[in-house]
Amino acid sequence: MAPVFFALGDKTRLQLIAALCVGGVFSIAQLTANTALTRQAVTKHLQVLADAGLVKDLKIGRERLWQFEPQQLDEARRTLELIARQWDQALGRFKLAMEKN
Repeated sequence: MAPVFFALGDKTRLQLIAALCVGGVFSIAQLTANTALTRQAVTKHLQVLADAGLVKDLKIGRERLWQFEPQQLDEARRTLELIARQWDQALGRFKLAMEKN
């Protein structure tokens, strides 16, 4: 999960994921429209997201279109839920130990 959390640790990549989650499939030109980002910068960010399994590209003719892949994000959510449960259990044990003293 480290590559997923690394990829999501950047504001620009989070914005790209948010756009792809609600909008479907986008080209680089569409993703850079109305932003200060260059196509090259967006391409680099998308590659980090792709390496983490969060997006994939579709080649249609000469154009590359990008779409969100939810599986890795779902796995990251499950991982965080597991950690939260373990943390809650540890805090519960700590509380019991403190109450005994």
